[in-house]
Amino acid sequence: MNQIQPFYMNQFHRLSLFIFLCCTGMCDMVCAQNRNDTSLQPYVRAVSGSEQSPGRRLVLSSDIDTTWSRWLERGYNFGFNPKVTPMYTTVEGILSTPYMIQVRGNAQERNRKRWGYHVFEGYASDDKSRITMLVNKHTELERSVAETYYYSTVYDHSESAYNWFKIGSDVKQHSFLFGRDKAVFYGSLKLSNAFTLGNIGKEDIVKEQPGEDAEKNYQEDAKHVNFKELKGGGNGTMFYDKDRNIVVIKVDGQWMKVRVEPLPADVKYDF
Repeated sequence: MNQIQPFYMNQFHRLSLFIFLCCTGMCDMVCAQNRNDTSLQPYVRAVSGSEQSPGRRLVLSSDIDTTWSRWLERGYNFGFNPKVTPMYTTVEGILSTPYMIQVRGNAQERNRKRWGYHVFEGYASDDKSRITMLVNKHTELERSVAETYYYSTVYDHSESAYNWFKIGSDVKQHSFLFGRDKAVFYGSLKLSNAFTLGNIGKEDIVKEQPGEDAEKNYQEDAKHVNFKELKGGGNGTMFYDKDRNIVVIKVDGQWMKVRVEPLPADVKYDF
């Protein structure tokens, strides 16, 4: 019995050693395979935060491929050059972060944003109409502009190409609607400063719709908007007639002059 037990113990030790060597060998093979596996490179990279730091940051990227089938669709290629713009990188899941999302300026903005302007696009169920946010496409009143709008499926810059962008809530006939040239306020409006009527004269009116695209011919198109809105404005519509220096209001379908008086002698302003 004493001779048999050492025999089995020796066999057990040999088997344990064999399993250990197999496991460690497989681990080494897996590790070696992972070290040599470049299938995710250069699409997923962990790059150094700095030369002095062991910290890493993750970089995801896609190849440039002009034959990608999505480049044939206007919603994908519009504003991009497939010869220099990588294919879209898709995440099959929900993106969640306890930090924030940023779109940073860069030296090749035209090929990394649509025309170098778009920083966000969210598409509706038709996969065509979209919410868009862009920066620095225009300069107005001597300042750069950030713009937000809801673009419909019409690929031009007419009024019908823009849906309503609503701010405040998702309840019908509440909150505030914004379109290309009109805002509808269902709620009350409280101002903490002055209210200025539109100063409109003959030079600010164009009766016929200009033929060119509104973005290319924006000045004349804006004058046509003035005409259309004043002509179609209902009772209560007001503006300042700068040619005649009078305030007018539409009452019962007719334009009428608003009667004003000089300030009392004891009323003076410092502005």
